Amino acid sequence: MQLHFSPSMRSITISSSNGFIDLMKIKVAARHISYRTVFHTILILAFLLPFVFILTAVVTLEGVNKCSSFDCLGRRLGPRLLGRVDDSGRLVRDFYKILNQVNTEEIPAGLKLPDSFNQLVSEMKNNQYDARTFAFMLRAMMENFEREIRESKFSELMNKHFAASSVPKGIHCLSLRLTDEYSSNAHARKQLPPPELLPLLSDNSYHHFILSTDNILAASVVVASAVQSSLKPEKIVFHIITDKKTYAGMHSWFALNPVSPAIVEVKGVHQFDWLTRENVPVLEAVENQNGIRNYYHGNHIAGANLSATTPRTFASKLQARSPKYISLLNHLRIYIPELFPNLDKVVFLDDDVVIQRDLSPLWEIDLGGKVNGAVETCRGEDEWVMSKRFRNYFNFSHPLVAKNLDPEECAWAYGMNIFDLSTWRKTNIRETYHSWLKENLKSNLTMWKLGTLPPALIAFRGHVHPIDPSWHMLGLGYQNKTNLDSVARAGVIHYNGQSKPWLQIGFEHLRPFWTKYVNYSNDFVRNCHILDS
Repeated sequence: MQLHFSPSMRSITISSSNGFIDLMKIKVAARHISYRTVFHTILILAFLLPFVFILTAVVTLEGVNKCSSFDCLGRRLGPRLLGRVDDSGRLVRDFYKILNQVNTEEIPAGLKLPDSFNQLVSEMKNNQYDARTFAFMLRAMMENFEREIRESKFSELMNKHFAASSVPKGIHCLSLRLTDEYSSNAHARKQLPPPELLPLLSDNSYHHFILSTDNILAASVVVASAVQSSLKPEKIVFHIITDKKTYAGMHSWFALNPVSPAIVEVKGVHQFDWLTRENVPVLEAVENQNGIRNYYHGNHIAGANLSATTPRTFASKLQARSPKYISLLNHLRIYIPELFPNLDKVVFLDDDVVIQRDLSPLWEIDLGGKVNGAVETCRGEDEWVMSKRFRNYFNFSHPLVAKNLDPEECAWAYGMNIFDLSTWRKTNIRETYHSWLKENLKSNLTMWKLGTLPPALIAFRGHVHPIDPSWHMLGLGYQNKTNLDSVARAGVIHYNGQSKPWLQIGFEHLRPFWTKYVNYSNDFVRNCHILDS
């Protein structure tokens, strides 16, 4: 808006900002209107002009700036000044009201739903649906789609559970071929370690690692990564424990693929005199009780109320029902002091870890009289992986659990643990572990579901020394958004979860941290087509 005074002060003109439209022109007669009157007129106009400007700006923003007459401006501003709105706003309010009504009513029986949005539009046009019928159709279609997506998600989780619980063809092939090699090749049967190195198996000046697994490929990666990452590989001793059926194949692999200068010992559970049924009666019950076996090997959907369960909760329950949790190899870690009576300090490793840094400093950590050096899992950047407290593992509606445990107590991680065996032997950790296992069996597994960690959390209470989280990074088997820079910096990375790196369901962007230690040039690995794409 612009205001123009004539040189003689006989007229005042109000025009648009571009000067093309004269909005108002006032003639001033010098003899009849005083300058005081002109001044008051200008003052009034000064108050009115901002309002005119604002209304004009609103019209401009709505695309009315093309109007070139007061008639157009009036048509646009009139309803607004009178408090009226256009029909679209009223229609939206009316339709919102209909949707609210339909949301509280039952969907009519026999309502035939279209298969697509295009079909819905076509049927609306052909059948002249009213708004209410359209709203019912829309609601029914949405609920149907949500139900199908939910069912699909549960099916995906079940398939993933079966994939995670099975043995891949390549790894099964590797075990069979190496077992056959053990029976036909004397080199595959050679003593591990050689007789002259046997005294080092109980030499506490060396760094002793313990690995319990029946997965030969996974064991090879753990050992190779530890040796290649070590600054003093000649100080490393690996004690690998496996089951009877895998022993020959495991022995063949490390006999034919030595990791010198490190030392490797392979033993089967059948070779430990201490592991008798008398010493592990609870574990025998866990493995053989029909109810327990059905729980871990049975139909995981039967009896499950999927309508009241979220996919994430269902996935967690499936993971808790992995058959590995009733395996003796999985519980074996609680017997390490008895299985290795001459060792004072060891590092226990799961078979789904990769070592990326020299771990010798772990033996220098002062545990302060504690038994277990472990990473706490109740704090950290990853809120999903590092937010585990006792409430995540135990059923606090059980009276025995509620009476003895604190739901807010911080949990810690199995998979990379420093164990002071000398101190451990002075405690009743194993007895506590057994007693709580018995209680859980008596209560039909209602105190906890997830394998070996819950009883260990109880048994090691008061015996855990927290270590720096950078030593042990978790979640690579279920958190696909893991930060790759953090992975690269971690001392040990742990693929805990279903998506193991040796499975096709493993996360592709996290797999290379593991596959870099697979010996693809090995004849057995190549012939078994390990992880062939």
